[in-house]
Amino acid sequence: MNPRNYSTATRITATLIVSVLAFAVGAASSIESAVLPQNAAAFHVSEVVASLATGVYLLGFAAGSLVSGPLSEIVGRNAVYIGSLTLFMIFIMASGLAPNIGAQLAFRFLAGIFGCPPLTCAGGTIADLWNPLEKTLYFPLYAILSFGGPVFGPVISSYMGQGTLSWRWTNWIMLIMSGLVMAIILLLQPETYAPLLLKWKAAHLRKATGDERYRSDMDVEHIALFSRIGGACMRQFALTVHEPIILLISLYMTVIYIVLFTFFDGYPYIFQHVHGLGQGLTNVVWVAMYVVIAAAGLWVPVVYIWTKREFESTSTTTTTSTSIDMNTGADAGADAGSGSGSKIHPTRPENRLWFAMLGAPFIPIGLFWMGWTDYSKISIWSPIIASGVFGFGTINVFISSYMYVIDSYDIYAASALGFMTVSRYCAAGGMTVVGIPFYSNMGVQYTLTILACISCLMTPVPYVFWRYGVVIRSWSKFAVA
Repeated sequence: MNPRNYSTATRITATLIVSVLAFAVGAASSIESAVLPQNAAAFHVSEVVASLATGVYLLGFAAGSLVSGPLSEIVGRNAVYIGSLTLFMIFIMASGLAPNIGAQLAFRFLAGIFGCPPLTCAGGTIADLWNPLEKTLYFPLYAILSFGGPVFGPVISSYMGQGTLSWRWTNWIMLIMSGLVMAIILLLQPETYAPLLLKWKAAHLRKATGDERYRSDMDVEHIALFSRIGGACMRQFALTVHEPIILLISLYMTVIYIVLFTFFDGYPYIFQHVHGLGQGLTNVVWVAMYVVIAAAGLWVPVVYIWTKREFESTSTTTTTSTSIDMNTGADAGADAGSGSGSKIHPTRPENRLWFAMLGAPFIPIGLFWMGWTDYSKISIWSPIIASGVFGFGTINVFISSYMYVIDSYDIYAASALGFMTVSRYCAAGGMTVVGIPFYSNMGVQYTLTILACISCLMTPVPYVFWRYGVVIRSWSKFAVA
């Protein structure tokens, strides 16, 4: 009954299912950006107003993340995935049938609220399945696959609204994709939340023996849903105010997401206005960014080898763990082996920063490169390759940010990650509306230069934490000592 003791194939399958689910809801965030002119024309509004379809969806992500994490710790991971995905599909369908822009924006916001669990709870699912060393391999797998969602959204709808398929097919495609993912979850995805498995075990023992003394922690703790959610929200902001690690990493991720989601407005200015590409081909250009994001996976085995050496050098004990103990907490078996019986002791969390230290410089490099080579007299391949350079830096910082915060804050990681999610999606949602005026008034070169300069200010963050992270964590009453 310990998810860490499932077969490797079962655990990889469960990880891939959550990744595909995150891909689907992530694609829904950006898919409307590819049909912006058609959407605006259909509802007789400006393209700035039509871009709210992406912005309000991201704001829905931010709002839903406050609830989905605590809810998954009450009813389990699968119940949240299935319930939220069902409502997500309903509101995506409603968005496709919307008669006016107001209705579309309202339904997109609600779809965002119910689409966020794969992004807020998936880290918990992966922690349920893999020990700290194994996460070095399998969290990047989830990150790279799920990051493909917003990147491939415009690609999926590249030529919709310009030919046979109406622009409303963006919603029908997402509905079909979500339905297929729902079927896979219902058929193949196991429940992985250890305290809930323990609760089920206690219920089985009570029924089998007639002895009512069998109780798990979840049976004993009766905390109302709204009290738990309210407490989680308060803890997120109270924790963040006093933690420079969370503040700086949240700010860094916010900057990255602002750049990424303003690209959905900016690509027509970068490639259509300058190089004369059509609307469809401009959206296909996003493939180049994802090719380099996927190539970042080649770096993962190297980091895994380094991390394994660190873990082995500090491992001091060997134990055998074959079942969930009756006193297991919310992160059951966090140090348990995955069937080999080894108990692995994590080293200092700063080792998770290797990805970011490799990738951070590539973000401003890619932005400067894209901005100042985006001229009609220069080959279009220059900004295309630069977009890939930006993507490489982004995925590496994303991987390190999550893994570093999880390792640094242990039992408080959910609250820390919750604030990171809320802050970056709120900012990105707001900036999608600013994107069109930003590019049209400032021009491609100066817009990307401003974003690159802001990214430069954040580039030293992983190196500072690598050097002084131990000291900074010693100031905190929440971080791992």
